[in-house]
Amino acid sequence: MTKKKAHKPGSATIAQNKRARFEYFIEEEFEAGLSLQGWEVKSLRAGKANISDSYVTFRDGEAYLFGATVSPLNVASSHVVCDPTRTRKLLLKKT
Repeated sequence: MTKKKAHKPGSATIAQNKRARFEYFIEEEFEAGLSLQGWEVKSLRAGKANISDSYVTFRDGEAYLFGATVSPLNVASSHVVCDPTRTRKLLLKKT
C-alpha cells in the first residue's frame, strides 16, 4: 500500500515571476490572494498558470492583475465561458 502525502498547513506558492526578479529591483513585496472562478481554481492546482507578462494596476483603491493567463482544463464544462486572460482582482493583506 502506498502512503498518502501529509497535507501541509497553509497555502503553497502556485506561480512566481522569475523574470521580474531578474530584470527589476524589487523594493517592496506584498502578499495577496486572487478572486477566482471555479474553473480557474482547478487549472491553477493543475499548474496551468503563466504570469510572465503580467502586471498590477491600482484603480479606485483596489489592485487588479492584468496579463496573467490561466489555461482552462480540457475537461472544463462547456456551460461556463472560460476567458484565460481576464482581469483578476487582487485581495491584498493589510499589515
